[in-house]
Amino acid sequence: MDFDRLVHEAWPAYEQRAHDGWVLRWAGGVTKRANSVLATSPPADLDGAIRAAEAFYGERGQRCVFSVGVGAPAGLGEELERRGYELVDPTLVMAGTPKGELARGVRVEERPWPGWLETWWAVDGRYGSGLEEAGRICAGVPAWYAAYEEDGVPLAVGRAVPQGDTLGIYCMATLPEARRRGLARTVLRALVARAGEGFGSAYLVVTAGNAGAQALYRSEGFEIAGRYHYRVR
Repeated sequence: MDFDRLVHEAWPAYEQRAHDGWVLRWAGGVTKRANSVLATSPPADLDGAIRAAEAFYGERGQRCVFSVGVGAPAGLGEELERRGYELVDPTLVMAGTPKGELARGVRVEERPWPGWLETWWAVDGRYGSGLEEAGRICAGVPAWYAAYEEDGVPLAVGRAVPQGDTLGIYCMATLPEARRRGLARTVLRALVARAGEGFGSAYLVVTAGNAGAQALYRSEGFEIAGRYHYRVR
């Protein structure tokens, strides 16, 4: 399964530029995933391609970032390290065939609503004023948005992107005061239930250091299927 492509398509940068087989992605600086170089083929001119990427992000006031996955050209990581790029955010791709179950209290919509965005951003909003850009990224492809709500307030949220016979799970987040209640599991199963039987597998990404989330996902049928990390100038 081409996880590099799936993640790229499920979390789309709203500005993309092709260069020598690479994709330079920009989305207001919100998330490395949408603001990094997707390098999945060897360029004709490696030095020239890296310089072009650095110029692209420099024009936007951002440090150059590369997403380095299993499809990255051989030697790219070593060359970036030689140039002083730091390895950050090692990430696991987990895949499986989870079961679905729609429970009371879960709301599922085809677009993110303000409360959904606010809850996700309260947990994952590491970029200050980037909520508008984050919403634009989310709405860039068809997806389902689920939230477990109490008194109209989303306590846990998630996003599912149908990609052929594969379902991508993103934006899983639970407010700190609502954790250890099984709400993330409830949201995950609601997203799978909404997708129905039209897919053969699902995948998600989780940081390598988040052991708690990994344990949850394993209990729902996911196992490690790939890895990637970033190189930041």
